[in-house]
Amino acid sequence: MAENYIKRILEANVYDVAVETPLSEAKFLSNRLGNNILIKREDKQPVYSFKCRGAYNCIAKKSPEQLAKGVVTASAGNHAQGVALSAQQLGIKATIVMPRTTPEIKVANVRARGAKAVLHGDTFDEAFAHSQKLVEEKGMTYIHPYDDPDVIAGQGTIAMEILRQHSGPIHAIFVCVGGGGLAAGIAAYTKYLRPETKVIAVESTESACLDAAMKAGKRVKLPHVGIFADGVAVGQIGKHTWKVCKEHIDEVITVTPDELCAAIKDIFDDTRSVAEPAGALGVAGMKKYIEKTGIKDETMVAIESGANINFDRLRYVSEMAEVGEKREVLMAVTIPERPGSFKQFCNVLGKSNITEFNYRYGKSDQAQIYVGVKIAEGGKQELFDELEKKGYPVLDLSENEISKYHIRHMVGGHAPEEVQDEILYRFEFPERPGALMQFLKHLGERWNISMFHYRNHGAANGRVLAGLQVSKDDQKAFKQHIKELGYPCWDESDNPAYQLFLK
Repeated sequence: MAENYIKRILEANVYDVAVETPLSEAKFLSNRLGNNILIKREDKQPVYSFKCRGAYNCIAKKSPEQLAKGVVTASAGNHAQGVALSAQQLGIKATIVMPRTTPEIKVANVRARGAKAVLHGDTFDEAFAHSQKLVEEKGMTYIHPYDDPDVIAGQGTIAMEILRQHSGPIHAIFVCVGGGGLAAGIAAYTKYLRPETKVIAVESTESACLDAAMKAGKRVKLPHVGIFADGVAVGQIGKHTWKVCKEHIDEVITVTPDELCAAIKDIFDDTRSVAEPAGALGVAGMKKYIEKTGIKDETMVAIESGANINFDRLRYVSEMAEVGEKREVLMAVTIPERPGSFKQFCNVLGKSNITEFNYRYGKSDQAQIYVGVKIAEGGKQELFDELEKKGYPVLDLSENEISKYHIRHMVGGHAPEEVQDEILYRFEFPERPGALMQFLKHLGERWNISMFHYRNHGAANGRVLAGLQVSKDDQKAFKQHIKELGYPCWDESDNPAYQLFLK
């Protein structure tokens, strides 16, 4: 399979719009992880993403007849900019169908390059369906974001550059996966020239379509796709890309949004560039691989695939980076409810860097405080042991979903006695203008909302924590109602963070 792509990659026409990007040493990461870490800086392309390579190569291979009525594509953003730039360079018309959740920076850049941007649907699959309708109605030529041999060949030129820029041994190349075009191109070229070099695919846990396909032995469609890493928010691996990936990808690693946030910070510390979440997948996966294997003194390459991030998302990235790096612990601590106990507890923490502290006076003789503390690597258990030894019971909330996204922003006291039959649910929905009102409209007014917390995290999923008063006799009807809503949801009524701070 790989040899079929070698000639295509060697003949790929990409440098009319793309540049050969640097392969930069990441000194801080290298020292910390005990390996020689190199970052392939595809954020330095004219569209701040690798996608212009495959898009231009694909369009340039089309005949004048195929381009006469213009080109159309569906994209979460970066491929869109690649198509817009390529069409501008070649002097042809381009229409880009983008999900409504696409960061505004990507939409604006598409329009700035003279392409028509059409916002449709919440996911790539919905945008893709609309683009196919335009192909049928207007006779435009579709440029696939990933599942086309010429697109795959264009992306494969990155591997050609890497192996030319670093002639020595490379233990592994870590590459992000959405639909698989980049991974297929990298794997095809690398495995043909240097079969000993591992090609490791990295996916977000919210859109791990290649991982699902590898486990099933065939392409599968994910029932739900998260959009924090919007550049890889694809529900099914491509047909062409699957044929290459199943044969030449050595391993698939999945990483959480928190781990992506930590990787964005790592890249910033070494390069001063701000990667988008999908752009940081390579580094996040590489870190996880090194931690799992304990490997030392090897050369690793991570591809920073893009830097098109909405500015308002940086608040969320900054908040979650320390948690994702496991350098911040979030915990509930029980202290005596009496004057001076607050100060005594702070004395026990000593010079620890406290990141947040939430407390409210309660009626009982025991107080629950919510504390965030920065820790050294592997220092969590040591901190817990010290607190327990000094008589402070501790509950680790670092991996507790409602703690990370809701409780920390709303510690304010327990529910008054008149709040009866309260149950707690966590909901998620695609974030877009008006999404919260739409959610409330669908939730309805049959059950009283006794508690509510929502926070906008840029273009990520909207997250709601809601307390609702539902009598025991009405619970069956309530559960049927939320099932019909269609929103992903979780019953958090027994969550210890809720029991400690809000119930």
